[in-house]
Amino acid sequence: MKRIVAILIGGLFIYAGAVKIIDPVEFARDIDNYKMLPWQPSVWLALYLPWLEIFCVLALITRVFFRGGVFIITALMSLFIVVSIAAKTRGLDVSCGCFGHASKYLNFSWHLALDFLLLGGLLLLWKRPSPVP
Repeated sequence: MKRIVAILIGGLFIYAGAVKIIDPVEFARDIDNYKMLPWQPSVWLALYLPWLEIFCVLALITRVFFRGGVFIITALMSLFIVVSIAAKTRGLDVSCGCFGHASKYLNFSWHLALDFLLLGGLLLLWKRPSPVP
């Protein structure tokens, strides 16, 4: 069960990371839409975060540095949920940009439900003992 959850979450984050790597300018705009950072740090994050996501989920899938990968992805997911809720409470209508243009058709409730589902899966992986490669 744990292995299946790791592969599903890994596949989703690899897809999301690849979409962001392909169009970093669009991802920088998505980050900037949250109005939490100046433009230049948004650009840096747009270039760095997708690669971090991909490397961390590869750690989940391959079980090399498993705990580190789960920790970083869980922290990023938690931060994203907080930032999304903060943006919504400030009246910003933002698309997360996580899955490229496909995610722009989902409303905030669906995004939040997906985020909490992913967070729950990550917490399940975090809670259980680390697998041996």
